[in-house]
Amino acid sequence: MTVIYYDADANPLALEGQSIAVIGYGNAGRAFAHNLRDSGHAPVIGNIEDMYSSFARDEGFEVVPIAEAAKAMIKLLLLPDEVMPEVYLNHISPALKQNDALVFASSYNVAFGFIEPPAFVDVMLIAPRASAVAMRERYLERTGTPSFLAVSQDATGAAWDRLLALAQAVGGLRSGAMELTFRQEAELDLFTQQTIIPAIHNLLFTAADVLIREGYPAEAALLDLYLSGELSKSLETAGEIGLVDSLKFLSPTAQYGVLSRLERFNEPKVRRQMEQALQEIREGKFAQEWASEYASGYVRLDAIRQRRRKSPLWEAEQQTLETFRGE
Repeated sequence: MTVIYYDADANPLALEGQSIAVIGYGNAGRAFAHNLRDSGHAPVIGNIEDMYSSFARDEGFEVVPIAEAAKAMIKLLLLPDEVMPEVYLNHISPALKQNDALVFASSYNVAFGFIEPPAFVDVMLIAPRASAVAMRERYLERTGTPSFLAVSQDATGAAWDRLLALAQAVGGLRSGAMELTFRQEAELDLFTQQTIIPAIHNLLFTAADVLIREGYPAEAALLDLYLSGELSKSLETAGEIGLVDSLKFLSPTAQYGVLSRLERFNEPKVRRQMEQALQEIREGKFAQEWASEYASGYVRLDAIRQRRRKSPLWEAEQQTLETFRGE
């Protein structure tokens, strides 16, 4: 049975007298910290001395070393997935004490065993289903961000009360938050990253190649395919009212063209690739692959990035963007 929580389900008093630390002040850390402060809390920021710690101080937060911030009762771990295990082991784990809570925005490290919290702490998840920038904007607009919530360990007997109060404070209950397991959230997140997004990229690149080879100007092809923003607006509308109903904003010609040609792209091979991707994720193969990539210093990732930036399509993109968004 699907469980959805809203603001009315939270009791803000569940956090009364409990210190809160936000570990990491990147995009996610900034959004969480600002939303918490605007909801009446006073989170301390744990961060190394870099430009992000300077940003935090400039924006009025107290910034301390991570090991110092880890002394707070509630610790929100908002570091990159690949960095977090080492930071946890060296700076956070030694500070853990009875009744503490570890709060994650991504369940990746707990789900795949890179972080194993001790039995005497609460382990919780608030995973917004939007970018950090959108999370902050929606908080200010009072619309909120749909989120996934999970408790993998309830040492205090009050983990859900604490989690719902925190989720409410960051704007995660205004439009509803769904209860999942840590493992489900991690697998869903990776599945989208490794199937939908690369498939869209590949479709767009293939379409651009077909059009350019057939003599259409590269700038015109790219503009019509996605650089105009029409495609992203259509997907944004789908996120607001659903994929099917979003089509009603297209012309009848476009609606007929979309609906009458859908079956052409019902390719069984795509389904098999998606099933394979999900299997690799569930078996932990990708998690191990990514751990090795991080340990190597992102060698393969950097090589792939460089290869993409040397493609003719990348150059055409830059030229088109300059032409239509210049002064």
